[in-house]
Amino acid sequence: QVQLVESGGGSVQSGGSLRLSCAASGFARVSGCMAWFRQVPGMAREGVASIDSAGPTNYKDSVKGRFTISQDNAKNTLYLQMISLKPDDTAMYYCAARSLGCRYFIPEARNLEHWGQGTQVTVSS
Repeated sequence: QVQLVESGGGSVQSGGSLRLSCAASGFARVSGCMAWFRQVPGMAREGVASIDSAGPTNYKDSVKGRFTISQDNAKNTLYLQMISLKPDDTAMYYCAARSLGCRYFIPEARNLEHWGQGTQVTVSS
């Protein structure tokens, strides 16, 4: 059974940094695509960053240059390094995965097969 467990969320001031982690288990093979999404109450879940199993990454425009997605296959862990955080980054952040790749774009939420429980990120001004 696939399990994704996020950690690393918290409360920071504007301009601060956080690193989110997502520990993955239960995959029969390396997942084709892993991604980070975020959601605020009343809004749709939006893709923040994705990484294809072959390496290519994609980012939401508003986080380019501030967020970096990476994965450690030996540890089966996905990361999201976030710097220069803004109040607009406040959201619940979710780790997601699917068997198909995502070389050219962040998949829509409905096309991800597995989800973690989320970790809250709060950025105060």
